[in-house]
Amino acid sequence: MTRCLTALCLILGLPAFAGGEIWVTNEKDDTISVIDIDSLEVTRTIPTGERPRGITFSHDYSRVYICASDSDTVQVMDPETGEILHDLPSGEDPEQFVLHPDDRHLWIANEDDAVTTVVDTESRTVIAQINVGIEPEGMAVNEAGSIVITTSETTNMAHWIDTATHEIIANTLVDSRPRHAEFVKDDTELWVSSEIGGTVTVFGTESQEERAKITFEIQGVHPDRIQPVGFEFTPDGKTAFVALGPANHVAVVNAETYEVEEYILTGRRVWHMAFSPDHAQLFTTNGVSGDVTVIDVASRKPLKSIKVGRFPWGAAMRPGAS
Repeated sequence: MTRCLTALCLILGLPAFAGGEIWVTNEKDDTISVIDIDSLEVTRTIPTGERPRGITFSHDYSRVYICASDSDTVQVMDPETGEILHDLPSGEDPEQFVLHPDDRHLWIANEDDAVTTVVDTESRTVIAQINVGIEPEGMAVNEAGSIVITTSETTNMAHWIDTATHEIIANTLVDSRPRHAEFVKDDTELWVSSEIGGTVTVFGTESQEERAKITFEIQGVHPDRIQPVGFEFTPDGKTAFVALGPANHVAVVNAETYEVEEYILTGRRVWHMAFSPDHAQLFTTNGVSGDVTVIDVASRKPLKSIKVGRFPWGAAMRPGAS
């Protein structure tokens, strides 16, 4: 199987990796579950600060950053040893963050403070705090590193921030309780999920105007339970997988037509996702059932459920040896 996936990576022009890991934050257990991609088993459980949520790796995967929300800090961990190297001054209640393309600056949503904090990870200092809407959560940065997005759950806005001046250059309304945001298609589009609104809004980044709105309908599931949160795109940008929260499904969306193609059953309250290094598998965090669903991307079928800690929240991929 590994040889077949490696060959597929070479055909598609993607880097080929042997194995790898999916790191999952468990917000009720104050731990990280590390899943081995080859065995599809949890191989390590690592203690963290209180209520870990957002998680991301440095560009060379030598450090992992963790939003320890109730500890009011971002922890920096050595992924080899699981040792906390130091804490960063993140601001109060960090929930999600995004690492700038410079691999140095973390942009952090501080939910309780209604600010976005910019932290220099090398000097370990706060270099800016930007007032945004109430309950900021989602964070995104474009490939150029010139614009950062913060979504505010209660204000129902996406805030467009100039990374050079640290000033808001635009505010765009979205549906109720925006959660996750991503720039796609060479920075020409911004996608924002709205949990209570039940939609994903697509903006043109040049005009900052709405281009499309994606809605969801699952037979036998009440519309109030369809709550889009995290989403991920295939490397070619043609397909998006959208986690639908307590609907317990992931939607497969054609990113060119904005039409939903099908739905994939997962565990309870699917929240965020991460691809394996070869993008052959998608791992979803299911908060209420306390597990991770492994989805085969080609067949769009669930392969396995992996038990992790209580209320798994965030997910990030760490590749194996190339």
